[in-house]
Amino acid sequence: MRKTFQVILPMQFLILSLMFSIFPSHANSQSNTASATRDTFNIGFAVYTKGATPGTLNGIWNYANVWSGKGKATGVSKDSFAGNYHIKYYLENGEFSDEYDLVIEKAGKFYNLSWITDGKVSARGIGMEVDNHLAAGWRRVTD
Repeated sequence: MRKTFQVILPMQFLILSLMFSIFPSHANSQSNTASATRDTFNIGFAVYTKGATPGTLNGIWNYANVWSGKGKATGVSKDSFAGNYHIKYYLENGEFSDEYDLVIEKAGKFYNLSWITDGKVSARGIGMEVDNHLAAGWRRVTD
């Protein structure tokens, strides 16, 4: 019985290894290239937190449930999230993704956000404060 178990266990490990190499998991958004080639939602989501240095924001983001990572913004703001920033986004693996001028404007209890490249609005979004964070949904401007 023990000898049979010693043979079966390595065989199960080998079969599982082969299955994962033939059918890789696409749970990590950075390796989900199959989804990247299909039609994707033009929807993104970001959460920003005020950094330790005034006028800085730290962010996490997701676009179309395909790409995601972190961001770091520097700029001028008062006590709220509203202000003008320059933000750099990075993929989960640390590789540089995108860079924008980010304008966050207070709109009553909520916020309007614009991501600008070379003076042209690339994306627009709306946001709201939740537990000292700014949660924002956005989409790329295609026209």
